[in-house]
Amino acid sequence: MRLLHTSDWHLGRTLHGAPLIEHQRGFLSWLQDVAVREQVAAVLVAGDVYDRAVPPTDAVRLLDDALAGFAASGVPVLLTSGNHDSAIRLGFGRALNRAAGIHLRTDLSGLTDPLVLRDDAGELAVYGIPYLLPDAVMDDLGTERTHAAVLAAAVDRIRADARAREISRVVAVAHAFVTGGTESGSERDIRVGGLADAPAAVFAGLSYTALGHLHGPQQVADRVRYSGSPLAFSFGERQHVKSVTLVDIDAAGAVTTELLATPVPRPLREVRGRLADLLADPDPSLAGAWVKAVLTDPQRPLAPMERLRERWPHTLVLDFAPEGMQVDTATDLQRLSEASDPVEVCAHFMEWVDATRPDRAQQDELRRTVEAVRALEASA
Repeated sequence: MRLLHTSDWHLGRTLHGAPLIEHQRGFLSWLQDVAVREQVAAVLVAGDVYDRAVPPTDAVRLLDDALAGFAASGVPVLLTSGNHDSAIRLGFGRALNRAAGIHLRTDLSGLTDPLVLRDDAGELAVYGIPYLLPDAVMDDLGTERTHAAVLAAAVDRIRADARAREISRVVAVAHAFVTGGTESGSERDIRVGGLADAPAAVFAGLSYTALGHLHGPQQVADRVRYSGSPLAFSFGERQHVKSVTLVDIDAAGAVTTELLATPVPRPLREVRGRLADLLADPDPSLAGAWVKAVLTDPQRPLAPMERLRERWPHTLVLDFAPEGMQVDTATDLQRLSEASDPVEVCAHFMEWVDATRPDRAQQDELRRTVEAVRALEASA
């Protein structure tokens, strides 16, 4: 049995303001081609289909087009909701979608409603576990208020249902933070009461667990894997090789996986140095990349973003780390909170901008400006 595991599409997301919708459209077209070419029995989408609970209309149209394409190709799709999705909105039209081969699993009622697939070896059951917020489901599941407890209870129901159906090959599709996974920084925090993750042991005995939530592709335990997101959503992911996972399960339930690299619309690059040195960099690949620039000039240069974008049109992020300065946000905030004189607050700002304190003439000008503003406020 061949399955295709993906997750964390985040349709409607932007990258530091740069729209990704057309790149997401390209990925979904590529994914459909892969599913047909590899003759997969089903595509498994482990949550965070949308980027937010109320997605933009172009993201809704894109999902509609994509699912219609899979249905027309005769490829079943099982989707679970993630912590970014609205379970109700994503689950709309469940019965009608099911008739087209699109299986939505967005609440507890679908836990024991598997997608049953058949091959020469018999049946294989795919169960969808949506993102389970402990506060919302612990009473129905009869558990404590932790991710580990609610996820374990959900998997226990799945095991019992599979036994009743006499199906030994069982796959779970879940959106959760499983112990041992490495975060990228672009995932939304799902901690509840300080207890965020669940051990991979809750999936023991299943043939394969297709996970979503973490954006880096990774295996966290035997037969338990994150596919990762198909696109990078932060510069912290610039070293990722984005992929989907091709999963083969034989008659005995043994699993082999293959990572298929997804299309890269633009590479992500981070450059560091003084502005003049960066602008003199002859590297032509930066012109086609999304760029994060970290300037180390002792003083902030004039119009740095505009000058960088003249050279590299897709520069998205500009940070400052002046040479010789140790960035300490906590200390800066403490100093600012202790400053009662508006002129001193302005002086802190100038020091943050170009690492220099205002001289006597600048302080006098700041004092005159503050007094003029106060006089204007008093006369209003």
